[in-house]
Amino acid sequence: MQDHEYHEIAEATIWAIEAAFENTGIDIDTECDGDMLEITFPNRTVMVINKQPPLQQIWVATKFNGHHFEYRDGQWIDNRTGAELWQLLAESGSKQAEQDLTLDAQS
Repeated sequence: MQDHEYHEIAEATIWAIEAAFENTGIDIDTECDGDMLEITFPNRTVMVINKQPPLQQIWVATKFNGHHFEYRDGQWIDNRTGAELWQLLAESGSKQAEQDLTLDAQS
């Protein structure tokens, strides 16, 4: 993938993640600059999602673990566990929010 393609896809993904968390109906604070997104849950735990341009990855740091996602066949896939980004965000977000979250990737 060309660098400009990576930047477009990664930035669009981060903005979509921010919108999805804002649309959960839960009092979650988000702060995004396009390259990095901080999500603060009501219990004050934080999830950080950021671009890693040299590796063409998106990194996700949750309260529980860190994940490195690579773009493959139209999806961001964790290069260690094989988890898909949106699935991991919903699962980890639900744990950190201490309630079930539904995230809409199309937000």
